[in-house]
Amino acid sequence: MNNCQSAELRSLPTEQILPATYDLDRMSALEIARLINDADATVAAAVGRALPQIARAIDVVADCLRRGGRLIYVGAGTSGRLGALDASEIPPTFNIDPRRIQFIMAGGPRALGSSTEASEDDTAPAIAEMKKRKPGKKDVVIGIASSGRTPFTIAAVEYARRRGARTIALTCNRNSPLERAADFAIVTEVGPEVLAGSSRMKAGTAHKMTLNMISTGAMARLGYVYGNLMVNVWTKNEKLTDRAVRIVEQATGKDHESAAHALKASGNRTPVAVVMLAAGVTRSQAVAALKKSKSHVRNAIANAKS
Repeated sequence: MNNCQSAELRSLPTEQILPATYDLDRMSALEIARLINDADATVAAAVGRALPQIARAIDVVADCLRRGGRLIYVGAGTSGRLGALDASEIPPTFNIDPRRIQFIMAGGPRALGSSTEASEDDTAPAIAEMKKRKPGKKDVVIGIASSGRTPFTIAAVEYARRRGARTIALTCNRNSPLERAADFAIVTEVGPEVLAGSSRMKAGTAHKMTLNMISTGAMARLGYVYGNLMVNVWTKNEKLTDRAVRIVEQATGKDHESAAHALKASGNRTPVAVVMLAAGVTRSQAVAALKKSKSHVRNAIANAKS
């Protein structure tokens, strides 16, 4: 990093010193906890100021997935791990094909559990990983970097955009290179950290909140939820099967026995069971309605009833 780049980095709001934390190492445990809690209480407001851009991202992601595309997260360090976390949680929560939700992490999968921070400056692997995925017009790539300056993430986003993919930057600093590289940016301005420069704190919390909003919002727009219920939940173990029965009960207003019977008759496919009971149709009719609606449960119920 040259002197100019170093000076620019030091000037970022997220790199500044929070005066209230000067004596952090002299504080009691309760004082530290209270200080961090007070700082964290400002994060929701920072995310709130970016809601219009978050809503735009929800629609972009939903549109790309609706057309058969993929959602690909890119990041390094904490940012990359947050992207990987959301990518790993979306498939079991909404029963979407894991190939549709991917992540690219600087340093590769091993960086999820160990520090490979130097890899964030290497652009060649970012481009190579993105090339493997052959991004196109149906895909959306979300580049995550608190500073907005991570070379790995910028290179991946630039490559994807040149290939026609929709691109979104998620940062905590305005007018960054990553923002300029993407179609548009979501900027959660959280300011200085309690632990100076530690983006796993307020910045990480803001980005976790934002990614939750985008992925959950997109799945809701796609109809992978019914009301506020996870009607696409997997039934891979006893706990999830019990949850699926309760979801079928709540979604249809039927008793426990009827819900359990419908789930079994559906082949343990929760959305099929919901459509069967809510529309009063057979398993094959429910499956056909879901296929016609592209897995949109509410639309499938309406189709099955008509």
